[in-house]
Amino acid sequence: MKRILITGGGGYIGSMLTTDLINLGYRVTVIDLLKYDKGSLDHLYINQNFTFINGDARNENIIKKHLKNHEYIIPLAGLVGAPLCEKNKKDAVSTNLNAIKLILKFFTNKNKLIYLTTNSGYGIGEKDKFCDENSPLNPISLYGRTKCDAEYEVSKKKNTISFRLATVFGASYRMRSDLLVNNFVQRAVNKNYIDIFEPKFRRNFIHIKDVIRGIIFSIQNFDKLKSNVYNLGLSNANITKIDLAKKIKKQYKKLKITVIKNKSDPDKRDYFVSNAKIEKKGFKAKISLDNGIKELIHIFKNNKNKIINNLFFLILFFFKNFFQNSKILFCFFVLQLNHFFYHQS
Repeated sequence: MKRILITGGGGYIGSMLTTDLINLGYRVTVIDLLKYDKGSLDHLYINQNFTFINGDARNENIIKKHLKNHEYIIPLAGLVGAPLCEKNKKDAVSTNLNAIKLILKFFTNKNKLIYLTTNSGYGIGEKDKFCDENSPLNPISLYGRTKCDAEYEVSKKKNTISFRLATVFGASYRMRSDLLVNNFVQRAVNKNYIDIFEPKFRRNFIHIKDVIRGIIFSIQNFDKLKSNVYNLGLSNANITKIDLAKKIKKQYKKLKITVIKNKSDPDKRDYFVSNAKIEKKGFKAKISLDNGIKELIHIFKNNKNKIINNLFFLILFFFKNFFQNSKILFCFFVLQLNHFFYHQS
């Protein structure tokens, strides 16, 4: 039975990956501080193939101790996204780059490493040209630079695979609402409008379940893929931001799209990406943007309705005492309150 070590296994991708690997019969050890969601792995603690270590991926003693007992290493711990990295520059470098160097320090020929980096390294691609694995890397953020630098360090080792991920979307045990598709759908459902800067900026996307499928494919076909880097995205999901918004509007008719012309987007990433290299090896992303949007609309609507329902009953309970002497007034209040909340959902 293969033993797999995942740092950051409680995160957006990690919690989904750990779950699927456990379900496939792998033995998985997760190292995580669970800063963002203490419950993202709660459903796994009962499983004897799951081990959780509450620790920091930058801790040398922890990494040294556990690296030697695991065949596959998948480092997912990190500060993700340009805004978060700019706010926490020191942690961004120590987690996104130095923690990878630490793993490589104790890396042996018995270990196999699968590293997830990002399309962000392409920065601003050429117009009418797809970025492939031979395209120059030109990261335009600290986040992109730390990931590119870490990928370079990983490439020095033979038993490694690097995936440059497209922008991920879809539901997870530890949800993220900052990712572009997730963010657009959440704003559509909660606010009924999206303001778009730089509508023609391009991006490639991939559903989180396809990311997990890609990682599992790489475990099962490691020798065929090793010592290489691959773009990992959905090939028919190279689209502009305005086209993404229009796709959402097709499924969520209430959405109003406004293009802001007088302001620029601080996120200057703009590229289309070729995924032909990994597809030639036998892996192809399957889940469409349309199906992913449908999934997210359902989830965000349910979340919104839960909040509204909880607020309704909280207000009802609070005001009940004010109308305890008049059942007619109380019933009238309930009807008005119900009418208000109905139109919010």
